[in-house]
Amino acid sequence: MPNDLAGNLAPELASILEPLDEHNQKLIRNVHPLDWKNPEPAEKYHLVVVGGGTGGLVSAAGAAGLGARVALIERRFLGGDCLNHGCVPSKSLIRSARAWHTAETGAADFGAPEVTGPGNFAAAMDRMRRLRSEISDNDSAQRFSDLGVDVFIGNGKFVASDGFEVGGKRLLFRKAIIATGARPTAPPIPGLAESGYLDNETIFNFTALPKTLAVIGAGPIGCELSQVFARFGTEVFLIEAMHGVLPSEDPDAAKVVETSILRDGVKLLCCGKKTLVEKLPDGRKRITLESHETDWDLTVDEILVAAGRAANVEDMGLEAAGVKFDRFGVTVNDRLQTSNRRIYAVGDVASKYKFTHAADALARIAIQNSLFFGRAKASNLVIPWCTYTSPEIAHVGLYEKDAKAAGVAIDTLDVALQDVDRAVLDGDQEGFLRLHVKRGKDTILGATLVADHAGDLLAELTLAVTHGIGLGKIATTIHPYPTQSEAIKKAADAWRRGKLTPTVRKAFELFFKILA
Repeated sequence: MPNDLAGNLAPELASILEPLDEHNQKLIRNVHPLDWKNPEPAEKYHLVVVGGGTGGLVSAAGAAGLGARVALIERRFLGGDCLNHGCVPSKSLIRSARAWHTAETGAADFGAPEVTGPGNFAAAMDRMRRLRSEISDNDSAQRFSDLGVDVFIGNGKFVASDGFEVGGKRLLFRKAIIATGARPTAPPIPGLAESGYLDNETIFNFTALPKTLAVIGAGPIGCELSQVFARFGTEVFLIEAMHGVLPSEDPDAAKVVETSILRDGVKLLCCGKKTLVEKLPDGRKRITLESHETDWDLTVDEILVAAGRAANVEDMGLEAAGVKFDRFGVTVNDRLQTSNRRIYAVGDVASKYKFTHAADALARIAIQNSLFFGRAKASNLVIPWCTYTSPEIAHVGLYEKDAKAAGVAIDTLDVALQDVDRAVLDGDQEGFLRLHVKRGKDTILGATLVADHAGDLLAELTLAVTHGIGLGKIATTIHPYPTQSEAIKKAADAWRRGKLTPTVRKAFELFFKILA
């Protein structure tokens, strides 16, 4: 890699991939190669894909694999938010922080030697960059070129209802998919922009651990990274305008996470009002706010904003293509078709579900509908999600509030992890499983899991919700012992015991009297 890499890479891109060590250099070679030569466009493409995040990559690879002529355009980094500044780097740091936490506070419980002294934060960040660069092979420009996709790196825009221009070359298409994703935004806090702040695109550039960090926003990203840095040893202040953390989650589940992150040292300032930010002469930031009628005056090294996303719809020529959009993103119907019947949109730019796996699923629908006259509907998807705190919260289907709003009568089953042997043996008994089933039936309408590996455990319940597999069948399915998935079997057994009404019990008593 040339030594003048930083000078060759656009400043706005170089600033979100620091430091330029061997790992980030490999990443750039894969996802934004500086020596990449855009191909000569085909006469006409079956599909042009705008945006190289998860939705775009799945669209391009899937269509090319079926034999279509495909062009893929990306102006920043292939792999999108997930690879470069989302799922991949954050989960690497979450794992490192969990290892630190176990060594410092939990090892003695298992008979391991006690660990003292600071950890090596630089090594944890180096590990993250190394693993990210290795995973980036899957999203590389060369790999997609080898799959038969014409990969174009650079800025571009729609110039007609069936044309896109990039690097001075016009790409004509029969169909197109917009998959440009979203970007972080900041709330209008006085002084915040002037003082400077980090977001999910820049927080992973650290090489030295900040002593103090303010995190604005107690949603999934804010909670995950607050806990991570607190476990590394940073003094963390988590600022939230609403009460508590994870306001969209099941309140009991959110309370478990809140208790955990407070125990890890995070200072929660919720119901925050009158927030002001000021940059101090030494570069640090001063934050004043009111939380629960208490005035706070904080001085921190850095501020992380984790309080919103905006769809990437600007400077794309959407007007020229006749594609309607607003501040929430591109407008699509249930088949992901935009106001231009040739053009579809997937992922964060068009969906309220801003998850990598949702973008993947939507891309598969868009391929089917755009190229093969399909009629698949996005509303038919059952989309699970997970917040990767310790413990994790994973959810699929309806919450209790959703059922009430829809007028659906439900029965609720709870299983505490302290009643699951494997969770007790692992020291992971903090949490629970909550199932909502249709009143009087075994149909699962919603599930929430709070456990250290809730995201992995949720798959069985997602399958059940998606395909209508009731608790009756789950109750007859053998779950290996001891595993934490026994929580699901316990819930199914509890449902089955609930069918043993007094009338049924009397009938059994009579049966056994006859046998006597």
